[in-house]
Amino acid sequence: MAHLGFDATQVQPDSGQLDPIPAGWYNVMVDESDLKPTSDGMGARLAVRFTVIDGQFANRKIHTRFNVRNSNPVAQEIAFKQLSALAHAVGVLQVQDSQQLHGIPLKVRVKICPPKDGYDAQNDITAYKNINEDVG
Repeated sequence: MAHLGFDATQVQPDSGQLDPIPAGWYNVMVDESDLKPTSDGMGARLAVRFTVIDGQFANRKIHTRFNVRNSNPVAQEIAFKQLSALAHAVGVLQVQDSQQLHGIPLKVRVKICPPKDGYDAQNDITAYKNINEDVG
């Protein structure tokens, strides 16, 4: 037996894993970012969390990763192009710290990736646009 001293009245119960949001364009803001090692430990990826700021899926979270240091130059080039798209969308073109990207509304296009390698279906961001840009 393990003595926990845990009071469940002080913690919001976990509602379980949510299904991915439907594919489409969403208004979001970056609210969290962190540089983490790649799975092989040889590089680094910028993990970014977005929060949907309006509509039916307000407050839902969408995650993405940018391989900013990678032994595969193609993976790194793709990451820099995607990070550039994010930077342009929020109007921060000289990014010294990922915190500079936080709290600025933008639009992202989301798709649903099917389940693979034992993971459930999840969302992936495929495009970034300025909040005022028409995405039709």
